[in-house]
Amino acid sequence: IIGMFFQDGLTGSAWGDWSLYTDSPLRQAAEVSVAASAFESELGVQAPVGFFDPLGLAKDGDVDTFNRRRESELKHGRISMLAAMGYITPELFRFDALLSPTSGLTFAQVPNGLKALSVVPAAGWFQIILYMSFVEVSGISERQDVNYATPGQFGFKALTSDDPAKKKKKLNAELANGRLAMMAIIGMFFQDGLTGSAWGDWSLYTDSPLRQAAEVSVAASAFESELGVQAPVGFFDPLGLAKDGDVDTFNRRRESELKHGRISMLAAMGYITPELFRFDALLSPTSGLTFAQVPNGLKALSVVPAAGWFQIILYM
Repeated sequence: IIGMFFQDGLTGSAWGDWSLYTDSPLRQAAEVSVAASAFESELGVQAPVGFFDPLGLAKDGDVDTFNRRRESELKHGRISMLAAMGYITPELFRFDALLSPTSGLTFAQVPNGLKALSVVPAAGWFQIILYMSFVEVSGISERQDVNYATPGQFGFKALTSDDPAKKKKKLNAELANGRLAMMAIIGMFFQDGLTGSAWGDWSLYTDSPLRQAAEVSVAASAFESELGVQAPVGFFDPLGLAKDGDVDTFNRRRESELKHGRISMLAAMGYITPELFRFDALLSPTSGLTFAQVPNGLKALSVVPAAGWFQIILYM
């Protein structure tokens, strides 16, 4: 139901038809028109979403600002693709050699993921920071454009082609994969922080660096037989709300969960049903309003008469 509200607010339809985006009650059609006409032919405008700017960051049509943001998107996407591969590769292959001869540390002794942060020696961090600085400075010094007119281009033509259509396809793929990688690496960090593994093995949840095993043990032993504890997740409490084992507090929260769930199920059905069936009758005889004249979703809020709101609130 939250998704329906969000889509309805953005597009004027709970089903999220982006062709209706200009009819959104959250944004003016003129603002969308300016942004779309300015950037609808840019790289990254791909089906099925098309020009996607739900926060209206490009509504002023400022090309320089758009190029600067595109530069940031490309940079973060490229870093995230490398980072995601950096999580995966050590699971498949490691050099059989010393990483730090002075400390006798081998590649095999460095754990994968966030735990590696505490193992890498100071000299290693110095080399990492030095290399990052070199990449930043060399990239800035080699730029010939003004105001990021050619975002992401540093003279290194890994993705290119003599065929403009093929070149555009490759560059679109870079943007799409970079966007996916940004989501992926955040997911890996989150899973790693919670479970001690980037792959989110919930059996390792007690090994999480974000929560103490003792806290999980108390909560699990108190509530592991409760309703809602189901495979594959089992007892799921990532924020540790039940870590104190307080039964009264748990029951109060379960009451709230059930109540909100039941209301949401009715609300979701309330969105769907009018799309399939409406009474052929008057909703408000005094104002001559029929059921068919009430739009579905959030737009109905402005159509329901005051007497109708009174009845709704009275029933609640």
